[in-house]
Amino acid sequence: MKILITSLAVLASSLIFAQKAEKKDSTQTKKIEEVVLTKKVFQKKSDRFVYDVANSPVAKGNTAFGLLKETPLVSSTDDKTLRIAGKSNAVVYIDGRKTMMDADALVAFLKNTPAENIQRIEVITLPGSEFDVASSDGIINIVLKKKSSNGLSGNMRMNNAQNYANAQSAGVSLNYRKDKLGISSNFNMSKNIEAQRYILKNGNAFSSNQSEGLTLDPNFNLGGYVNVDYQLNDKSSLALTYNSYSNKSNNSVFDLFNTIKTTDSLGVMKTGYNITKNLENAHSTNNSANLNYELKTDSLGSKLTLNVAGLIYKRMQNSTNRTFNSDVSQNTNSLIGTIFQEQPQKINNFSAKADYIQKFAKDLTVSVGGNYNKTKTDNDTKYNSIDYVQNLSQNLPNNFIYDENIYAGYLTVEKVFSPKFSGKIGSRYEITKSEGNSDNAQDENLRNIVRNYSKFLPYVTFNYAINDNNNISYAFSSRMRRPSFWELNPVKNILTQNNYTQNNPFVKASSIYSQELTYMFKSSYFLVGSYTKTKDVITQVPLQGLVNGVNQLRYIRTNFGDKQEISLMLGMQKSFFNKYVSLNFNIGALRNINSGTLNQDPLDGQIFPQYSNSIASTSLQIQSDINLQLDKKKTWFLGANYFFVDKQQIELGQLKALQSLNLNIKKIWNQWTFKAGVYDVFNTSKVIITDTQANGNFNYVNQQQFNNGFDLTIVYSFGNQKVKKIRDLNSATDDIKGRTR
Repeated sequence: MKILITSLAVLASSLIFAQKAEKKDSTQTKKIEEVVLTKKVFQKKSDRFVYDVANSPVAKGNTAFGLLKETPLVSSTDDKTLRIAGKSNAVVYIDGRKTMMDADALVAFLKNTPAENIQRIEVITLPGSEFDVASSDGIINIVLKKKSSNGLSGNMRMNNAQNYANAQSAGVSLNYRKDKLGISSNFNMSKNIEAQRYILKNGNAFSSNQSEGLTLDPNFNLGGYVNVDYQLNDKSSLALTYNSYSNKSNNSVFDLFNTIKTTDSLGVMKTGYNITKNLENAHSTNNSANLNYELKTDSLGSKLTLNVAGLIYKRMQNSTNRTFNSDVSQNTNSLIGTIFQEQPQKINNFSAKADYIQKFAKDLTVSVGGNYNKTKTDNDTKYNSIDYVQNLSQNLPNNFIYDENIYAGYLTVEKVFSPKFSGKIGSRYEITKSEGNSDNAQDENLRNIVRNYSKFLPYVTFNYAINDNNNISYAFSSRMRRPSFWELNPVKNILTQNNYTQNNPFVKASSIYSQELTYMFKSSYFLVGSYTKTKDVITQVPLQGLVNGVNQLRYIRTNFGDKQEISLMLGMQKSFFNKYVSLNFNIGALRNINSGTLNQDPLDGQIFPQYSNSIASTSLQIQSDINLQLDKKKTWFLGANYFFVDKQQIELGQLKALQSLNLNIKKIWNQWTFKAGVYDVFNTSKVIITDTQANGNFNYVNQQQFNNGFDLTIVYSFGNQKVKKIRDLNSATDDIKGRTR
């Protein structure tokens, strides 16, 4: 049951992995007789960190998602979302193209893609003007390997995991090259049951609700991609990429036992019980294609890149919510009410993008480009409810159509002033024109919502290499976050009779301003300080109050004031005992300063007691990864990962501390890799949020995600494994893809 009831912003952590280059030469003959180079695994480039994992033993038997969690500056505390250096969800690119997948599709893809397919991972903490505005939280660009010699190669992967339920997945990756033609592909499938247990409490001294229950969401996923790259001549090439993902989630159940306390006119507290049974069926498909043309215009590296792309996303979803009277022992009797919903969503997008890079000698680069995105969403919602106690029924269909056009252009200038000092300055200008229409909205204000706005977004960065061992850089970035398409669709997701989530077509784009100062020493130590201010934060706000004498809680999707984040992170990576032991460790502090209030439902105008969050918090974060090489032949490895995120204030209240310990052992045998892992060993990764308002209202969320478990992975590689870097491609739909999530 994919019910969104929390919007968490937990801190990311980071790792750094680097090696020294060694060189032997003869000073007497002045002739280099032997050069032995150990390539730097992790290094700082002008606007990004680069983690070269092509030949790393960490990649063997791992998945793309697992490898990302071990990438410097990247982490995940929920095994679903990726975060960069204390920021919220990172945007994932593959070969320079932003993924067109929704959140579930992206996680399934990354967890079923072998890490052996990856050449390097690039981490861009503050994206420049050439990147679309949705990447305000940072970019992770995964560069895949590409065959350099004719022939076929690939690998097969099988995984079995056990936590609350058993999960299976399998995938195959194939790479083929014949002269000018290169083809890379991945096909994967998985089957699992996502289980979560909830305890929800809200109310005050006079009225309260408590709901406890388990959600079981069975999923069958099928997906993959095909990339065809053809070298037309020495200067130009053409590439076509097609991505597809399908998810089926039938018979998803979510049963909640509800305890309702109310105070009558005489001041006597009365307690009642009921049980809510939710049944949901959903099927989503995500298909996208991108055509890319690249033309090299000179020998210095100047080039023109053109892209056209299309996206077709469909999600068919229906749910039945039934509430029964119950006693304290959870024995049900009469049916109180039934709510039936159909919530289909269709998203069609066409995009075009052009980029031109002009290099002047070796010290000046000018980039200019623009893109156009046209998106139409169709949400034909059906809502039928029956109240058996009062013998009332409601039929509230609503077809919400949303059209959006985005026009954007950018200009950047990058200058190398000296071998030690370089800088980059740029700006992006965005124009958005949108219109949302509801054919049967109860409120006239929802019938037609028109928005036209523009935004000027400057960017600047400087990088100074003090010497071979010391590097310092500074960056300023201004971005914006448009709401996801599902956030704009004005529908309810029913949890219980008195508890639901509500989307909001009036949500407007957030503005985000960030500064970052980074110091690196010997590519093994780093210190990152950052400051981010977000205006009109898009989040979920709990509004609660008495409705018809019963306490009701609505999780409203809306803009909620401003937020400031100040972080400082210190990290190191060191190898000991001739690289038999590799230790990645970082420790940091995050300061959250929240400022938001809300007392009115933006859809129906109903007034509630004010919800306020103007609390600041400082939290400690620790992450440690240790990898042990157990034999001289480099075939046995032992790994341990630990993270700790201290309690912190988020929009919904105070998030309790999170921590987890994961262990794994790996065996490499010829072309085979076997890996076994145990996750959340002590079962400590639980989401608990508490909040108490000055008016006496309280809210409590306890979410157990059953991360505790173990898995076994088997990978077999075949064919000619000679590879090289694949040509980077930029998709035309960069500003749209993530908003289907």
